[in-house]
Amino acid sequence: MANLDNKDRRLIALLKLDGRASITVLAAELKVSRATVQTRLEKLVRSGTITRFTVELASAENENLIRAIMMIEIEGNLEKGVTQRLRQMPEIANSYATNGKWDLVVVIETANLSEFDRTLREIRQILGVRNSETSLLLTSV
Repeated sequence: MANLDNKDRRLIALLKLDGRASITVLAAELKVSRATVQTRLEKLVRSGTITRFTVELASAENENLIRAIMMIEIEGNLEKGVTQRLRQMPEIANSYATNGKWDLVVVIETANLSEFDRTLREIRQILGVRNSETSLLLTSV
């Protein structure tokens, strides 16, 4: 997030709190015009600072989800292709670059085991995925 000014940071913070906030509400909070918010938002998307908009479900909706973390080892310099493909998968809730044996850690969320199994197969077939290890998340402690 290089070259962000205070208004960009505040806009991002507001969107993190409510990704569905209207341009009008965001403009009022930032004390700028709607056109300014729209321009800044388009710039943040175009620059890749904002890569996607997503939905966070209420905990009642979340309780039956199958959740897991998957550690992924990537072949050579194929990380960009792997991460681009993972971003396209709605089952990937979050992804993180890491160090050590694993290059990436992704959080997977699916509605059922059948979708979970399909998602694992799909990830393992991505060109550049050398190895992976997956752990189901059982109970929050």
